[in-house]
Amino acid sequence: MTDSDGQTQDLQADAKGTRAGFVALIGSPNAGKSTLMNAMVGTKVSIVTPKVQTTRSRVRGIAMQDDSQIIFIDTPGIFSPKRRLDRAMVQAAWKGAEDGDVVLLMHDCARRQIDDDTRNIINQLAESGRRASLVLNKIDLAAPERLLSRTEELSALYEFERVFMISAETGNGIDDLRVWLADKMPPSPFLFDPDDLSDMPLRLLAAEILREKLFLNLHQELPYQLTVETEKWEEQDDGSASVHLSIYVAREGHRGIILGKQGQTIRRIGTSARIELEEALERRIHLFSHVKVRKDWMDDAARYSVWDLDYDA
Repeated sequence: MTDSDGQTQDLQADAKGTRAGFVALIGSPNAGKSTLMNAMVGTKVSIVTPKVQTTRSRVRGIAMQDDSQIIFIDTPGIFSPKRRLDRAMVQAAWKGAEDGDVVLLMHDCARRQIDDDTRNIINQLAESGRRASLVLNKIDLAAPERLLSRTEELSALYEFERVFMISAETGNGIDDLRVWLADKMPPSPFLFDPDDLSDMPLRLLAAEILREKLFLNLHQELPYQLTVETEKWEEQDDGSASVHLSIYVAREGHRGIILGKQGQTIRRIGTSARIELEEALERRIHLFSHVKVRKDWMDDAARYSVWDLDYDA
């Protein structure tokens, strides 16, 4: 990180011939943006589930390629917003695009046709005059003839700088994309320590890991009605950490679903989250989770600041 003047000077001192910049990943929900960023970075730094609209804030992952530092901005999926939270997420996605030195539009080419959200994104890119490259993802799930026809369809809507065909899940095509991105980064000293993988605070990382496990294990709609926050992070003398997380739901009935019979559901989910957090941090974690009812949490401005979202979007 560049929090201290001393470390900033060290990064600048080693800046000869280095490059560093930002890559904004945009696309409709579930296009594979988080999976791609995690693959580029080499570890999980963003929530990944089969459900759509799981990334709520802009998450930055840091990848190194030779003398280039590539900082990925994984944005929320861009869709037609209906709620305050939806509007804030979509605004954050477009802000992420503005911050990028390179913009990658990701599209799930396994879809039978181009979705309306992708068409709307392309229209807004064209209106803004922003350059963008196209990344066709999930090529392992699409027939070769579809890849060619989909490329032609999308290229007819917008003049992309480059077109890449990848599978973020299997890693196919990712190396070529990373090399190209490294060359596109502007000359600059490294903006983060080369050993850093993300600028996500540990408290937010813990909350996001638990939220992911809740998404994976709960009913289709319930996860969208909850949020997770780290209330307390305590360092222990033996090198471990005690992490206290609160799961906020909008209804009392939701609380019972998360807890499960005799607390079995939350224990299972909490254990899964703890194991992943321990693996990510390579240290022992004592994880404590509490389910609380907060009826209007989606209209609470304080929640939005935690995710770096604009409450008034």
